[in-house]
Amino acid sequence: MTRAIVFDLDGTLVDSFADIAAALDGALAAVGLAAPPRPAVRDWIGTGARALVERAVAHGGGGGDVDRAFAAFRELYRATPVRDTAVYEGVAGVLDRLGARYRLGVLSNKPHDLTVTIVERLLPGRFAAVAGARDGVALKPDRAAGAAIAADLGVAPAACALVGDSAVDIAAAREAGMRAIAVTWGFRARAELVAAGPDAIADDPAELLAIFSD
Repeated sequence: MTRAIVFDLDGTLVDSFADIAAALDGALAAVGLAAPPRPAVRDWIGTGARALVERAVAHGGGGGDVDRAFAAFRELYRATPVRDTAVYEGVAGVLDRLGARYRLGVLSNKPHDLTVTIVERLLPGRFAAVAGARDGVALKPDRAAGAAIAADLGVAPAACALVGDSAVDIAAAREAGMRAIAVTWGFRARAELVAAGPDAIADDPAELLAIFSD
């Protein structure tokens, strides 16, 4: 039986694409590289901030500029993490209803301090544990990421579900022994999520209430 629900952040709870892309554009400009196409940036989000910058720099042909671009990205993104970022419509109300029955958590590959900042500003008081990328804990989809957030929630991984908008989230759930739930309103196409084989797919936040009816 599910006792806790862990949510991915970007593309699942909040639409943060505009702020991430703006910071990335600025970081690339700082090392003399052009902004990449927006569809490519969407595909690159989800495996951590450094991986995002590495892919963008490689796309621009500036392989030796990753460290400088990454430092610029972190500085720019920390300055405006919620300028345009917003909670997806319907998500807050669904969280309130689920929170009455389950322990809720957030697990993101975004840097931990930024993950906490965004959650506290946009969805305060709803989560028993919030975890971003932390030293000593591998990123999703490594099983250690799921095990760590389950421990933070005080619930066995087998009694947790992980909700996310990417194949990385589905793989993270599988690695940790959690139920895998995909959502289609985020950064990835539905076909990609279906191919990853989740236990259930929600096309609207309200559908999560039916999925979590146990």
